[in-house]
Amino acid sequence: MASLGRQKSNNLDKGLGKGKPEVVNIATFALLFSEIVQYCQNRVSTVPELQNRLAELGQHVGSHLLDVLLLREKGYKRELKLLNLLLFIKSNFWKTLFGREADKLELANDDERTYYLIEKEPIVNKFISVPKDKGSLNCAAFTAGILESVLNGANFPAKVTVHWHKGTTFMIKFDESVIARDKLIEGR
Repeated sequence: MASLGRQKSNNLDKGLGKGKPEVVNIATFALLFSEIVQYCQNRVSTVPELQNRLAELGQHVGSHLLDVLLLREKGYKRELKLLNLLLFIKSNFWKTLFGREADKLELANDDERTYYLIEKEPIVNKFISVPKDKGSLNCAAFTAGILESVLNGANFPAKVTVHWHKGTTFMIKFDESVIARDKLIEGR
């Protein structure tokens, strides 16, 4: 006779509801990320190529994160306004990924399509020792890829680049259609 006792549940049977996100050990993350950087570095010859490769890998991660985070944090309600989405990314999204909010979010003075998300010490740069011949390397290009994928997946097409300024600055340049749509929504 078969036992009617409790069956083991596996991860695929569990819901994606508001569970407490699992925290990854920082040493484990550092080791894994340094291996990702080394893997990419062995397949390119210049710093821009390396940053592009890291951004591509980040885009794969970001494409999977958006739906899970929107479900957990917002009950699967997508943002329609640009500023609300950027504030969600600066706070909830950044907290989920890195354990704390991003340091600053700024609008460019001369361009309404450009925003800056500033992180003084990104965790992805913390444990990477950059050789002198690759001094301009910013491994936060991986995070820029995640961010770009999330924005594009949320229907806010943008290009995200990473720069050394005030720590690390993610320059987010939105498509003109995003600004036009946002103005239309505000006009209601």
